[in-house]
Amino acid sequence: MADIVTKKNRSELMARVRSKDTGPEIAVRSALHGLGYRFRLHRKDLPGCPDIVLPKYKTAILVHGCFWHQHSGCSKASAPKTNVKFWSEKLRRNIERDEENKLALEKLGWAPIIVWECHLGSVKRAQTIAKEIVAGFNQGIA
Repeated sequence: MADIVTKKNRSELMARVRSKDTGPEIAVRSALHGLGYRFRLHRKDLPGCPDIVLPKYKTAILVHGCFWHQHSGCSKASAPKTNVKFWSEKLRRNIERDEENKLALEKLGWAPIIVWECHLGSVKRAQTIAKEIVAGFNQGIA
């Protein structure tokens, strides 16, 4: 199936996709903040520049968009039907980079936590996920 927008419009749409301060990321930050946790954002000195970093707990939270990081089994992770070669290579490389960053964080003694966009359907769900993350601190998991 052909793209329903022009190349120029598609380019403008893709240019508006943000890598920081996305809706899902803000939802997790807000929920953690509401629980009384303070954190750092986008630490460039850590592999993958994690979205949320809780240094006291050596925990790095990576909020992944289902499309860009190809969340397995998620309907939002469907591959584009146009320019297939470009997209398959780009998305494959994103997956590889995610795994490399996760392993590098672990090697440095950090606990990487992946939060998927599709799991954050509501504010209440974001709060539940934040509570699950925090529960890991109390149990020594993270």
